Amino acid sequence: MGITERSYHYVRVGACEIKEEIAAPSVNLKRMEEKAEEALGKGVHLLSFSECSLSGYTCGDLFLSDTLLNSCLDSIDEFVEFSKGKKIVLVFGFPFEFQNSLYNCAGAVFDGKLLGVVPKSFIPNYSEFYEARYFASGKGIPTQRIRVGHQEGVPFGTDLIFADSSCGFFRFGVEICEDLWVPDSPDIGLVKKGAEIIVNLSASDELVDKDLYRKDLVRVSSAKLNCAYIYSSCGEGESSQDVVFSGHKIVAENGTVLTESRPFEHRDLFCDLDLERIHNARRKMTTFENDFDRTVISFDLPVKNPAELLRHVARNPFLASDEEVEERRARQILTIQKEGLIQRLKAISCSRVVVGLSGGLDSTLTLLVAVEAFKEMKADLKQIYALTLPALGTTSLTRTNAEILSKELGVSFQAIDIKAAVDLHFRDIGHDPSVTNAVYENAQARERTQILMDFANDHGALMLGTSDLSELCLGWTTFNGDHMSMYNPNAGVPKTLVQSIVKTYAKDHKEVSQVLLSVLNTPISPELLPPSDDKIVQTTESKVGPYELVDFYLFAFLRRNYSLHKIFFMAEQAYMGKYGKEFLYKYLEVFVRRFFSNQFKRSCLPDGAKIGTVAVSPRGDLRMPSDASKADYLKELEEIKKENGLD
Repeated sequence: MGITERSYHYVRVGACEIKEEIAAPSVNLKRMEEKAEEALGKGVHLLSFSECSLSGYTCGDLFLSDTLLNSCLDSIDEFVEFSKGKKIVLVFGFPFEFQNSLYNCAGAVFDGKLLGVVPKSFIPNYSEFYEARYFASGKGIPTQRIRVGHQEGVPFGTDLIFADSSCGFFRFGVEICEDLWVPDSPDIGLVKKGAEIIVNLSASDELVDKDLYRKDLVRVSSAKLNCAYIYSSCGEGESSQDVVFSGHKIVAENGTVLTESRPFEHRDLFCDLDLERIHNARRKMTTFENDFDRTVISFDLPVKNPAELLRHVARNPFLASDEEVEERRARQILTIQKEGLIQRLKAISCSRVVVGLSGGLDSTLTLLVAVEAFKEMKADLKQIYALTLPALGTTSLTRTNAEILSKELGVSFQAIDIKAAVDLHFRDIGHDPSVTNAVYENAQARERTQILMDFANDHGALMLGTSDLSELCLGWTTFNGDHMSMYNPNAGVPKTLVQSIVKTYAKDHKEVSQVLLSVLNTPISPELLPPSDDKIVQTTESKVGPYELVDFYLFAFLRRNYSLHKIFFMAEQAYMGKYGKEFLYKYLEVFVRRFFSNQFKRSCLPDGAKIGTVAVSPRGDLRMPSDASKADYLKELEEIKKENGLD
């Protein structure tokens, strides 16, 4: 399968408004057609207009006029004709009379056909709203086929699911304005019937802070229902006789607002929905119910991969884009780590901990967690034993940072040089110390663990681990060395978040900020190979790749369950201008090979609190056999290499 044929299940959608002429369908139709042509030029597959976009929402008693209603029917026929040969689904609003009642409706048009008509279920008649003066509720009407203008056999009902027959993911349902605001909103039933996208045509007037509530409604609805939500409200041209409309538009996906036009910005939205993300989330969530009693209207709209995405792909999916939000999250994570440690200490009636403090990033975070836990328990900080264990690769920078940090935090500090012990071990097993292989490195890590464990036993203390989530995914730990502890507060924290937490702590605690910034600026290294002129020569990121890229891959692989093809495509989008294809591929391959080869280490991890939606505890989140085959994943990597000319 070539790259142009492969589907990553992105669907490009739009939410737009026209400058409406009240009670002038023929005028509004032309403006809708202009918007449709513009959207086609942008490669949009699904375009939503606002509520009563064909007639205008503020028609008042003119909704009862035969002239207006007939003009709407004529305009619908014209819109259907206009859509012939155009591969875009157009969803628009209009008043429609059926069996002596008037309904506030949404219609979907595609390629010369009116696919279906959805009546509004909940008719507001309170405060400034008085729709019940004109419109009947469509709730409870049995789905049937009716005539609309010259269109025969058009499905009419509230349970319609519009589905692309060429793609098993592209299915949408429609609700109208107030339908979103009620307890039993139609979108609940629509997603249970298979809709991945909810389109809401709205006419929501603007009040102070109403936009914030409206945005929360859309965002939370998309989160709770595991769906994408397109919200499009009317704006310019509507009557301001008693209320004002702002043209607020929102596109959300699984709890994330992808794009928004703020009130009175009058900007159309275009973005790509990731329907595979929705599908995978529902597959994983076994409590997501399905209702197979549905009315499905099919259309054939082959969806091809976009060359570039009209959506932001975060380089750091574990981090917030807003600094204030990120700092709040960092403090919250530290609190979770702290509370987890407190609970463990109370459960085993222990009042002492031991931390192997290398002067590096991970052990620094473990020490900070311990300090905050002891502060909360009002325990003696001197009962925290920070041991630094210099060996064959230790530099004076990390050794000094460990001592300064310990003293400034007020914990007990001790340096135990393990060079002689490691040399003795080499003699015992007959290893030539000039051979700096895995034995040379791992012997140091295991000697440290032995000392930390025995020191903890001798002092009645709990030995705390330091390995972070990123290292555990890569297997970048020495089995039964730094891989092992009595409790690991960092087990659920990826490296990029470790950096964020330490940085935030430095900001909040000026007394240790200087040494913490020094730790943050130190190259990430296990320091197991001899330094050169007291400088670190062994950098972790030269082996496994930049940790921002590692965390990008592990999030996409474990949290989103994407194929490697899609992960590579997303990485190209996220790191455009920073990393080339060869670089991205190299470290994707490293990630895959290391992830599968090191499950045996994750199968016997010590306890440690889950922090976010990605975790690898064998007791909680990742149940994977240690001997799982990676053959198909390596095959997929070869396909990526070939398709991208990376041979």
